[in-house]
Amino acid sequence: MSGSQTKGVLKESPDPQKGTIHKLGSLKMIFSFMSQYKGLMIGALIALLISSGATLTIFRSLEFMVEGGFGADKAEEVQPYFIIGFYLIGILAASTFFRFLFVSTLGERVVADIRKKVHEHLLGLSPAFFESNRPSEIASRLTADTTLIQTVVGSSLSIALRSSINIIGSVILILLMAPAKIISILGILAVTMLPVIIFGKKIQKLSRSSQDKIADVGTMANEAFGAIQVVQAFTREPEEKARFGSTVEEAFAVAKKRIRARAWMMAMVIGIVFGFINYGLWSGAEAVVEGNLTGDEIGKFVTFMGLSIVLASSFGGLSEVISELQRAAGAAGRLSDLLETLPDLPVAKHPQPLPDPSRGEVSFKNVSFSYPTKPDTLAVKDFSLKAKSGETIAIVGPSGAGKSTTLQLLLRFFDPQSGAIYIDGHDLLDIEPQNLRSKMSFVPQDTIIFAETIEANTRFGRPGATDEEVKTALDAALCTEFIEGLPNGIKTYLGERGIRLSGGQRQRLSIARAILRDAPILLLDEATSALDSEAEVKVQKALDELMKGRTTIVIAHRLSTVRKADKIIVMEEGGIVASGTHDDLVKGGGLYARLANLQFADVAEKLPLRQSHFDTSVS
Repeated sequence: MSGSQTKGVLKESPDPQKGTIHKLGSLKMIFSFMSQYKGLMIGALIALLISSGATLTIFRSLEFMVEGGFGADKAEEVQPYFIIGFYLIGILAASTFFRFLFVSTLGERVVADIRKKVHEHLLGLSPAFFESNRPSEIASRLTADTTLIQTVVGSSLSIALRSSINIIGSVILILLMAPAKIISILGILAVTMLPVIIFGKKIQKLSRSSQDKIADVGTMANEAFGAIQVVQAFTREPEEKARFGSTVEEAFAVAKKRIRARAWMMAMVIGIVFGFINYGLWSGAEAVVEGNLTGDEIGKFVTFMGLSIVLASSFGGLSEVISELQRAAGAAGRLSDLLETLPDLPVAKHPQPLPDPSRGEVSFKNVSFSYPTKPDTLAVKDFSLKAKSGETIAIVGPSGAGKSTTLQLLLRFFDPQSGAIYIDGHDLLDIEPQNLRSKMSFVPQDTIIFAETIEANTRFGRPGATDEEVKTALDAALCTEFIEGLPNGIKTYLGERGIRLSGGQRQRLSIARAILRDAPILLLDEATSALDSEAEVKVQKALDELMKGRTTIVIAHRLSTVRKADKIIVMEEGGIVASGTHDDLVKGGGLYARLANLQFADVAEKLPLRQSHFDTSVS
């Protein structure tokens, strides 16, 4: 997908042997982040040039040492070369220090920027994206893939540059010393590149597949640990162990193929290069024995072989780094997929700001909508509703009727396929999403608690609230009574998804968050479903106070919580089947009257009721 933008849904990961694979060109994304830190890059490059230059100069000095001889009468002539060698070693050590410092810092900085950029981009995508793509896999991309990139930028790339400089420097020095040898050197280099080309493509494919399998491992572990109570309650531990083990083995199988291909490539490169060096040593030894190599030629030969060793080791290191670069290309490609994914909810070029303060008028006009994952099924059909400023509208009906979908459309988590929704007379499509949502307080059906303190979870509704405002919101939601029993009070850490609180306590904390938000539009999706009857009565009183002066849309199965609503909308199979006050709807018969009878009548058995029409579990 690199090079093109995708709307809403990522492509599936390619098969190891077919499909679109990200080329090394995907590394351009990494370089775009690196280019912001030119100082570190230049410092690292200078250190690399100095260290490589020192290494090559040390081997070049061998020629003069050998030519000078090692006899007793030559001590004064040889000594300066060794002193120079110590200086060169000092320069090499210092440049190595700065190379490691600059390159490692650059790697960490680039990865931190990539993580922030991807996270920032993901937060702007709609819930539809996360329905089509597993959040745990996306999290893996933010961790495993970026860690791989850090390794490449902070280490492998440096090795690749150093090896390349050593190769170029060695070839130049050999050319100056023995021009006749350069043809054979270039020939050896060409032959050495063959296994890199042959195995490189295969390693690249397997590297991408290996990263995908690792993501699957993380996804499966997150699912099992996140639902540990369900797993243990249904005694599914053996099956989960087997399922996880199978996924791990699949990842290992792909990794083993990648390792084998990489091992073959490295073995062939090392075999070719060091075979050449061995042959050169053999030829040189025979020449010395036969007396064909004496004096200055011996010094040149020793230096030539030293440079050949540098050349060989550099090629070996480069071949290994190429594999790492190919893995990084796969990781960079996966991250590029995320960055290139366009939000499927367009934002107007010139958005219209809502009035401040907002009147809170809400209007649905002939809205129809189907979820991206169920395009052939309408969740909402020709839905129209008007809520005046300060009015309370209740939406009731059986499970799956489309009640919660209406709130998701109002929050603009999705856009309808037809019809329009208005806030204060402005079409939602013309309002900047954050401006729209800033006018709303939302209590979702599935209570969301973050792995933070009680105070941080409450302040999520309004970070700038005062301590007194936070306390008032917690009091109003009846949270104070359980907070006082916690070891650190409002500073108590709640754990992943608020696991340290009961369902009712989590729901009350979610309500406190909405109370603190203090927005002109209040959206309550089964806000009291997890509360016992006594707590529900108390919290409902707090909500009644909160509703005053606010436009409120309430979704509920418990009709006792919506009897006072200004208007009740009855939904079934995505459409409105009735509307009116509680008394009017009871008198009118139909779906609402049957549901009211089920919840309020003393003898439910006498009712002509089809159980399948309702979610009787909430009665």
